[in-house]
Amino acid sequence: MRAGTKAGGARSRLAVAVRESALLGEGPTWDPASGRLIWVDILSSRVHTYDPADGRRTVMLAEQHVGAAKPRAGGGLVVNLRDGIGLYGPDGAFSWLIHDPVPGRRGNDAAVAPDGSLWAGSMRYDERDGGGALIRVAPGGTVTEALTVTVGNGTGWSPDGRTMYYVDSPTRRIDRFRVDGERIADRSTVATIERGAGLPDGLTVDADGCVWVALWDGAQLRRYTPRGELDRTVELPVRRPTACAFGGPGLRDLYITSARTGLVRPHPLAGSLLVLPDAGQGVPGTPFAG
Repeated sequence: MRAGTKAGGARSRLAVAVRESALLGEGPTWDPASGRLIWVDILSSRVHTYDPADGRRTVMLAEQHVGAAKPRAGGGLVVNLRDGIGLYGPDGAFSWLIHDPVPGRRGNDAAVAPDGSLWAGSMRYDERDGGGALIRVAPGGTVTEALTVTVGNGTGWSPDGRTMYYVDSPTRRIDRFRVDGERIADRSTVATIERGAGLPDGLTVDADGCVWVALWDGAQLRRYTPRGELDRTVELPVRRPTACAFGGPGLRDLYITSARTGLVRPHPLAGSLLVLPDAGQGVPGTPFAG
């Protein structure tokens, strides 16, 4: 299959990395230590890994609905669960780092900052306005609440680490913050997604400092420059792409998760992990330091 781009641009061949029927595939993350891509199916409470070198896959059942899973510096995973932040050791043993259940709320997308802290979003199952939060979790478990949000979603940093990009999906915006030590400040809007084009969901930032964002209900990926200019659009065969991340050799391939939840007639590839080979240059990620 081919992925369409903006007029005048090159065309790249979109492929299926993992054919799957995930209800709510999310959070692709490249783990350089294992050479695998990690991603989750939130509503099925599953953590998937995929090795593009040999096609091998693993699936782990999490303790509860899992919004994100990220590598830890000493091995294992940090996970954003329904009731808080959990840790899996290299041996698979589970423990709570933060256990803070709130009825009707669950963890959603998360990302690890260049300093090794975890920035984790949450939301209410009924998506009530202001029902979620974006928190910073230090390696030792200290929590700082940064924002009140509705659907805490894509989070990423500029290559120099001085700017954080963030999506609270119902706002339709990609926002930008100045990073000041452990805090964020000076919120501004990079881009607003027009009505009818879907909602911004997960994002990643490439080595050029451009932001790639998945459009839920928009069947697209878009790439925006730091100035907010739309310079690439990738048409997708799935209506609900959820997030994207660079991975593979040299961090050149762009992996895309997708969902089938809520669709009456989902595309056969809905819920699969897609890949756009040689899409650009990714930035090496940082494992959670806890």
